[in-house]
Amino acid sequence: MRLISGKAATEDSSVDLDLRPRRLSEFIGQERIKDNLRIAIVAAQKRGESLDHVILYGSPGLGKTTLAYIIAAEMGVNIKVSSGPAIERTGDLAAILTNLHEGDILFIDEIHRLSHTVEEKLYPAMEDFAFDIFLGKGPAARDLRLNLPHFTLIGATTRLALLSPPLRDRFGVTYHLDFYDEGAIQTILERAATILKVHVESEGLVPIACRARGTPRVANRLLKRVRDYAQVMADGVVTREVAMEGLSKLEIDSVGLDDIDHKVLHTIIHKFDGGPVGLDTIAASINEDADTIMDVYEPYLLQLGFLERTPRGRVAARLAYEHLGLPYRKGVESQPGLWSQTQS
Repeated sequence: MRLISGKAATEDSSVDLDLRPRRLSEFIGQERIKDNLRIAIVAAQKRGESLDHVILYGSPGLGKTTLAYIIAAEMGVNIKVSSGPAIERTGDLAAILTNLHEGDILFIDEIHRLSHTVEEKLYPAMEDFAFDIFLGKGPAARDLRLNLPHFTLIGATTRLALLSPPLRDRFGVTYHLDFYDEGAIQTILERAATILKVHVESEGLVPIACRARGTPRVANRLLKRVRDYAQVMADGVVTREVAMEGLSKLEIDSVGLDDIDHKVLHTIIHKFDGGPVGLDTIAASINEDADTIMDVYEPYLLQLGFLERTPRGRVAARLAYEHLGLPYRKGVESQPGLWSQTQS
């Protein structure tokens, strides 16, 4: 597992639970989503109804699961958690749905990975709160409709485009979680440092926030590694200098790129003259899965303005050359990204 990956790792689970905010008032960042959710929750409570079905999408580690738990807490209902790959058969889905109570929330992570058969069974459940099962075979077979309690389905995905239009249309609201700015990340780190009892000087969190890739999960993971370094090498106090030294040991550069990110950029620039080059070609060149590049590496590089997607393939932008200290050879100008914002 990459240290700066937004995906959850096994070692994160126990600490993540302690650091996870429980209420909307504790959730830092994503202000537009919070405002809209707050209104929707209050309105649903005043009507005495369940919340509309919600789809949350964005890169790993931005808080989709946390928001699902917060919605359940704000609504005062129970939450059942599953994932697309875990619901393999319609029977699995039936077992989950028939054990829900009125107003409960069903959270399905990686909902884009549901099988087509299971997905079709969700349609009447979401619209009519009913589940159809077939009993028997042949001419004697009959259809039995089970009535379900009114529930809210919250789906989370990193690949909204992979949701079929019929499923996507059945969600009442769709929220896109953006990368966090450095100010929000620093506030998240301050809260995490308090919970973890990490001794931090005022400027000690700045280098971590700069390298957190706009992702709370990455920020918390880096904080734990810097805490370890400070306890062994610096009397347990995280100063700016200690944070810089600890992060340099982890080989994470000034904007949060690691060796894999550098490999992607150098491959495009040196092997393919800056692009355009197809995603599958990049994947083959660095011995990595194309979906992993698109889901894990690309979003942040695009956000920084280091990479561009064109109809002919990926192109390394001027900001990537500047960051790597290379002469810019292509006539491609990138749109202002996170990198240019942090330098202004």
